[in-house]
Amino acid sequence: MKNKEIYSRALKLAVPMMIQNGITNMVGLIDNLMVGSLGTEAVTAVSIIGQLIFVFNLAVFGGLSGPGIYTAQFFGQGNKEGVKSAFRMKLLIGIFCIVAGLSAFIFGGEGLISLYLSGESADIDKVLTMNRALEYLTVMLFTLLPFVITQIYATTLRETGDSLKPMIAGICSVVIDIVFNYLLIYGKLGLPALGVRGAAIATLLARIVEMLVIVVWSHVKRNKHEFLQGVYRTLLVPKELAGKIIRKSLPIFLNEFLWAGGIAALTQRYSTRGLEIVAGINISNAICNLLNVVFVAMGSAVGILIGQTLGASQYEKAKKDSFSLMWFTGGICLILTAALIGISGVFPTFYDTTETVRDYGRMFIIITALFFPVQGFLNALYFTLRSGGKTLVTFLFDSVYSWAVTIPVAYFLCEFTSLDIFLIYAIVQSLDFIKILIGFILVKKGVWISNLVENKD
Repeated sequence: MKNKEIYSRALKLAVPMMIQNGITNMVGLIDNLMVGSLGTEAVTAVSIIGQLIFVFNLAVFGGLSGPGIYTAQFFGQGNKEGVKSAFRMKLLIGIFCIVAGLSAFIFGGEGLISLYLSGESADIDKVLTMNRALEYLTVMLFTLLPFVITQIYATTLRETGDSLKPMIAGICSVVIDIVFNYLLIYGKLGLPALGVRGAAIATLLARIVEMLVIVVWSHVKRNKHEFLQGVYRTLLVPKELAGKIIRKSLPIFLNEFLWAGGIAALTQRYSTRGLEIVAGINISNAICNLLNVVFVAMGSAVGILIGQTLGASQYEKAKKDSFSLMWFTGGICLILTAALIGISGVFPTFYDTTETVRDYGRMFIIITALFFPVQGFLNALYFTLRSGGKTLVTFLFDSVYSWAVTIPVAYFLCEFTSLDIFLIYAIVQSLDFIKILIGFILVKKGVWISNLVENKD
């Protein structure tokens, strides 16, 4: 019965997150499918920019996760001023991320794109792909601000027990994206046919609507969300608390940034075997990212629930619940594996590209799907370790492992062997079993158990 209770609490928190994050990823999927009708160069260009924006998005997620640990524990403790301070830290971190992201893309965008165009292809025009990518990136830069603001509010609302508003905001976002993708990509209702630029504009409009819905609605209901009452009277955070949050946040920020950068680096490595591989991975990611929101949301729910339990000083319960939720998440992902394999042969046919690219997409979907249960279990492990503030441990466990092990292995296999790209992809995925073993030992030992807000007013 107790396990059923924690499963129910996790799903109650995670399902709205799944829907909201799924809707957010649906924006990318719709872009992919509609842009897919414009040809392989357009698909490849959007894929490359998607990889770069993904690094920014994960950096934002990592930067906000540090204060988020404190938000969950302050909320579990009933400390309203603590929640406000954590929210203000998110605002300051968000401003930093926007400035850094814009600087990187404006001054280094073309150089970053060119890294993915080093492979050879008889069917893909590199110059045209570069032009399409720059065209798409120029508009996507304007999405950074609304995305960051939305994440600041959405994460805080979830950490204080409200997943509904982010979900509704996401639904509004995807409706706007679908409508304007159709109108602006193809030039309907008298509007110009803008191609990839139209897809980017539609995404921008969707992000703005999502931001407005969640911000306005939250402030209208500020009697319920007490952390918003007077939160903007100052951006100052108590020095001692700010120092603690930064110390906890920095490893998470670096972890998410380096981990996302590692994913981008892996794709770049794979691209050296041919530009078609980039397009194939893009097709796979478009559908797989839509379903991986399940284990990502479950991981976030694990972090919030275990964090709240730690904040209430219920340490044995936190440890027991963490194991229950790990196995539960892994089990759910088995269903996702079957679903992805079932549609792997159909989904790539929606793209107007070569048969080779479709075959790549189909095989990458199948391989990724087979490792979904591994990723689900691993996410729950990761968020359990992080819930107690052991951010240095998760930094070593996640991104350092990626750059020290995963990427060198991928580089060696791509550069110095003649192994099939699908076998290389599967070998790289299988390296996560080592992380599961290490993470399971750490969780079992309880090294992560810590109450960060004990004795705070």
